[in-house]
Amino acid sequence: MKPSLQPGASMTRRIAVDRGRTISFMGEDARVYATPSMIMDIEQTCRDLIMAHADAGEDSVGIEVSVKHLAATLPGMNVEIVVKVASVEGRKVTFEVSAKDEIDAVSAGTHSRFVVDVGKTVERLKAKAAKRDALKK
Repeated sequence: MKPSLQPGASMTRRIAVDRGRTISFMGEDARVYATPSMIMDIEQTCRDLIMAHADAGEDSVGIEVSVKHLAATLPGMNVEIVVKVASVEGRKVTFEVSAKDEIDAVSAGTHSRFVVDVGKTVERLKAKAAKRDALKK
């Protein structure tokens, strides 16, 4: 991770709320931005900010999400997501996150990610898969 990833670094992303980002379980007239989609969009924005400061072979994984979904956003509306690095503790990066649509504040909270070496992570996952496969026998 480059030393340029410091508290205060920020990124803003604008997202159009399309049908795929909405809930369907309450029917067509009640389609709104789904909380899981909002969290995915927040996480992706945080990851993109980290990747702008990552070294070759690094990526990040989410380790904690604490956000409130404050208001409904209708399909076709735009959401502005703002993420700001609050702290960097070793490989743990914590963000202050917020989102708003054209009318309301939509979300506020925090998200933490851990910067990983992709090669080492793949090796750990292969080892875990081998243990899992051994348990099946």
